[in-house]
Amino acid sequence: MKQSIKERGKLTIFLGAAHGVGKTYAMLEAGHEKMKQGIDVVIACLESPEGLDEFLRAKKIPSIQNVNGKEYKELNIYGVIERKPHLVLVDNLSHLNEPGSCHRYRYQDVNELLEQGIDIFTTLNIQNVESLNDIVAKITEYRVIDKVPDKFIESADQIKLIDISSEELIQRIKDGAVHIPSFTKEETNKFFRPGNINALRELALRFTAQRVDRQLDEYMKSHEIEGPWPASEKILACVSPSPFSSQVIRTARRMATGLKAEWIVAYIETPLRFPNNKTDINQLTSNLRLAEELGAEVINLKSDDVANEIINLAHKKNITQIVVGKPLSNPLKNWWKGSIVDNIILGSKGVSVHIIPGQVIKEENSQKRPSSLKKEDYLKYLGTLLLIGAITIINMFLNPIFDLINIALLYLLPVLFSATYWGRGPSIFASLIGVLAFDVFFVPPVLSLTVDDLRYLLSFLIFLLVAIITSTMAIRLSNQVEIARQRETRTAALYALSRKIVAEDTLDKILNTVCRVVAETFAGEVFILMPDNNNEMVIKGATNAEIIFDEKEFAAARWVLAHGRIAGKSTDTFDNINNLYLPLKSEEEIVGILGVKFHTPEQSMSSEQSELLEAFANLTALAIVRMQLANEAEQARYLTQSERLRTALFNSISHELRTPLASIIGAVTSLLDEGELFSKKDKKSLLSTVNESAQRMNRLVGNLLDMARLESGMMKLKWEWCDLQEIIGVAIRRLQDFLQDRKLVIDLPNNLPLIKVDFTLLEQVLVNLLDNAIKYSPLESEIKISVTIETENIKINIIDKGPGIADDDRERVFDKFYRLYSPQHVTGTGLGLSICKGIIEAHGGSIWVESFDGNGSQFTFTLPLDESSPEIIFSSEEVGERDG
Repeated sequence: MKQSIKERGKLTIFLGAAHGVGKTYAMLEAGHEKMKQGIDVVIACLESPEGLDEFLRAKKIPSIQNVNGKEYKELNIYGVIERKPHLVLVDNLSHLNEPGSCHRYRYQDVNELLEQGIDIFTTLNIQNVESLNDIVAKITEYRVIDKVPDKFIESADQIKLIDISSEELIQRIKDGAVHIPSFTKEETNKFFRPGNINALRELALRFTAQRVDRQLDEYMKSHEIEGPWPASEKILACVSPSPFSSQVIRTARRMATGLKAEWIVAYIETPLRFPNNKTDINQLTSNLRLAEELGAEVINLKSDDVANEIINLAHKKNITQIVVGKPLSNPLKNWWKGSIVDNIILGSKGVSVHIIPGQVIKEENSQKRPSSLKKEDYLKYLGTLLLIGAITIINMFLNPIFDLINIALLYLLPVLFSATYWGRGPSIFASLIGVLAFDVFFVPPVLSLTVDDLRYLLSFLIFLLVAIITSTMAIRLSNQVEIARQRETRTAALYALSRKIVAEDTLDKILNTVCRVVAETFAGEVFILMPDNNNEMVIKGATNAEIIFDEKEFAAARWVLAHGRIAGKSTDTFDNINNLYLPLKSEEEIVGILGVKFHTPEQSMSSEQSELLEAFANLTALAIVRMQLANEAEQARYLTQSERLRTALFNSISHELRTPLASIIGAVTSLLDEGELFSKKDKKSLLSTVNESAQRMNRLVGNLLDMARLESGMMKLKWEWCDLQEIIGVAIRRLQDFLQDRKLVIDLPNNLPLIKVDFTLLEQVLVNLLDNAIKYSPLESEIKISVTIETENIKINIIDKGPGIADDDRERVFDKFYRLYSPQHVTGTGLGLSICKGIIEAHGGSIWVESFDGNGSQFTFTLPLDESSPEIIFSSEEVGERDG
């Protein structure tokens, strides 16, 4: 399906510092002015109409929030598209839609309307700008949940700042003129303080001024106006699965906006910082998605040394400023391993480094953070304790045999086991408990924490360090193995899919292979939807033939097909359905949809899994396009061949028909005009000419009809038991006038059996072969027909004394319209031998030609014999005739 390219609608945002500054009134006034100019304007979404009743009655702006008695709480996208107004008024751009809506956020609804070419007027508070979320939270101590990405705001054609003084806004709130449904009275008083309002007003003014500045730069560059352009800057933000990384991303975004710079967000994955739990995976996915929404280039790298990898990336990408978050780690760890931030600063070499301290900001309606230790964690520590106990019991039996050094080494086993299977915490716990158990049960004095020899304290410390280092190396190795396993799994899956789909030769096989490979990789049911001729979605491949779709699922699939973007589970569009839908895109064409239904409803995908699934979708799209192009190329080849054949046929027929027609017309005209002057003999000669020309035309038309039936597959054989001698006799009688100047020799065996063939078609084969022999053989030369009976076949030969056929031409003589060069300028269409081949092969036989070095040719064809052939009983007279 080709994506229809429409002119995008124009977006105007009425921006304010906070609720109550008059954004909605300003938007309605502007809409009313447009309506007075004759523009079709409708209100699609107004969040507080009860305070605007009198205003709306005066302006008489039509609304589609209530259609046929049904009130829409959210923006009715499809109602607006069906209504097709020129301008739509939408209040509160940052609104979070109710569950079950098409999109999660209202700005996504607005974007869809803009893609339909509809202009939008909308309102927005500065606190809802994504990149300013942290600053607003610091100022107001209130974390805003409903946010709009800066990238979308920057796409606006116009931003109008609506501003009033803090005193006037506070007075409006006291008078009850401001409606804030999500705030209690206490929260309203706390949020709308003069200092907060003035800070938000400054943010709004700065944001608008930066936009005006960017527009001025773009205008000067587009009009080639000289000016002192600022030096190019490039910013790199470093993130991790930490929740504080969102602050780093927003800070980098604000810096990039202020410096008019490109910016990159990088995540460095290490064996020790591998996100191996659902919380870290979801947080990392959220951070990287935030970076993409704010317009950053996101890069994922893998390395053992985070700082070194960041420095290498900075040099490779010509980064001028690095933004990192200050880790909340203890000083001992930084002293032991070194701080990543310190290492980045040491290796920066002229690159500015900005350190953002992590701050916890209270979020509204946040739930109490669950305990860091879960039941599974307690079981790991309990298992570690049991392992130490088991090793202690074993060591008591070995104590009389082994010395203390060997006994101490055995306590490393629980450390390695815990590090490999349970992680860092249980392994360090095993180290500490192992030292204590060794001291209490084996170091004199036994069953006491004291030691007789102080040198044991050094031994304990060395053992503890060895245990910790060993566990760290085991954990690193285990994580590296896990990373390598996942990487190998992804690579193997992509390779397997690409290898398998290349080997398939039909579209159905390709689609079923894709479904099977994706289902094995993601543990779910997979299906592929493609539009049919009526643009209706149909299943073309699936791992489960009984997949059930409800109306929401079909709506999501149609949306993906229309917009070419991912939708469904774990996305911001149709997130309340069970399936995930990915478009199969190739350039600007959407060839289908890849659907995935996970076996576990709560299953979510990491960023790497999403990338792998998108890679699968891209491979599938390429395979579908490859197959479509192959089919189109085949059709083009057939069309080219058909056109070439049509041209050759037209040229041949025009010549072949004109010659006998000219003879017929000449003879008939002579008889009509001067018939009385001709003798009987002359009249007979002229009539013979008419007859010969008519027969020639009849054979030509017959050949054309036979070829048409062969090409269309409509030729049906009429099987019947036939006498080959009779068929040969009929063919000879049809050509008897042309055979008068040739010596015909017929060699038939006496015991010739009946053959099961189509009498008429086999007669046509013999006529065509004899006609060909007549054309290419000299006058008075010999033409021989011979028949040989073999074990399973009967062989018929037609031999002439013509010039013969060159080796290169022997296979091509049976092609349509192929004719040999002849000094005698033999006429014909080049269809006769091709028809013979088609008819003989339809009978299950074969045909070929042999040449005798310039002394004639022999055309041979075989027909299968049937064991149930009935015998021929001849009378004595018939036998005599045959012998004669």
